[in-house]
Amino acid sequence: MEERVEEEGGIMGQEQKDEDKNDEQPASMTTQNSMTEKQENCLKVCPVVEEKGKEKGMKEGEMKKEMELEIEFDGELGQSFSGQQVSFIRGADLVGYVGIEAVLDQMRRKTMKAGFEFNIMVVGQSGLGKSTLVNTLFKSKVSRKSCMPDYAEEISKTVKLHSVSHVIEEKGVKMKLTVIDTPGFGDQINNENCWEPIVKYVNEQYEKYLREELHVNRKTRIPDTRVHCCIYFLPATGHRLRPIDVEFMKRLGKIVSIVPVIAKADTLTIEERLEFKERIRQDLLGNGIQVYPQKEYDEDLEEHIINNRIRESIPFAVVGTDKEHQVNGNTVLGRKTKWGIIEVENVAHCEFANLRDLLIRSNLQDLKEVTHNIHYETYRVRRLNESNMNFSEMGLSTRPLENGTADKCESESQL
Repeated sequence: MEERVEEEGGIMGQEQKDEDKNDEQPASMTTQNSMTEKQENCLKVCPVVEEKGKEKGMKEGEMKKEMELEIEFDGELGQSFSGQQVSFIRGADLVGYVGIEAVLDQMRRKTMKAGFEFNIMVVGQSGLGKSTLVNTLFKSKVSRKSCMPDYAEEISKTVKLHSVSHVIEEKGVKMKLTVIDTPGFGDQINNENCWEPIVKYVNEQYEKYLREELHVNRKTRIPDTRVHCCIYFLPATGHRLRPIDVEFMKRLGKIVSIVPVIAKADTLTIEERLEFKERIRQDLLGNGIQVYPQKEYDEDLEEHIINNRIRESIPFAVVGTDKEHQVNGNTVLGRKTKWGIIEVENVAHCEFANLRDLLIRSNLQDLKEVTHNIHYETYRVRRLNESNMNFSEMGLSTRPLENGTADKCESESQL
């Protein structure tokens, strides 16, 4: 027993010496060996993956790719867990059912119970079918023009913004939809600075959300009135972007997600439509205009491939209508002409279905995340930096304003 204790003591002493030697190594050595240690840890942690790959006869290239994914995944978790060693356990490696995937059902139930907000702005000159398209998107009368019985069609002398909110429920999921209309935009002879009221409105919603966040006693759920998407309507001229289009999208593209569409695309032939879309894409690129989805916001390769297909379709050539017609025994939404019926949801006729999928069925949550994580975050950082600069000039504390009250800051400076 004594000999065994002495051996263990000798081993522990040797380990302690080794640790002391490692501590004496310079920081540069640690930095150089960090990636090697990371790969070794991943190889130690994932022997099961390697054995399964050999059993299934996986190719060497596939094994290498899988190990790179493991290293990348381990690196991401390493940042979150402050350098702790984290293992990656696949579902096939579990002894039995744990129930982790049930969290998706929990999230679904909470979302269905609480609902969510989606705020969409439509911008374009009068007569381009903005109200009709929004009604077609949500298959209900949600536009201001449709839901107001005393609405009178008149050209506004200035740009005015009007918002109408609805609660739409489908299969138990509730969504508070707010449609912001911009009557008067682009309808005057002199349209100089006609985008300023729209920029002001977007920033006001960011400011409102920021003030709610900075309250000492914040609400459990802050009402979200920020604009998540702006649909910009281009007239089907078949030429290029107009100066007002370029100036508007240049300014708004920096603070909100813009999706350009060609309104009433049925007035163009297929060849004219393709040429017009290509000219618009060239103008967007040449003027440095950012439209959704931006390449720099793609999170991974799969999302980059999907978004590339969307970017190739922009601007969407759309047709809107709320009229139903019978085509081969089926009821379809479409516009009836002397030559036939233009089916709105038929991708061979127009790209309305692609636009609907982007806005609602595939990228709605991403539009909200881009608004919160990119556009709002940019505004928040700028405003807080401005507040800190103002406090520094006044000789007050550089802490950001919590409740928007000057008395509190003055009392803090006296203390």
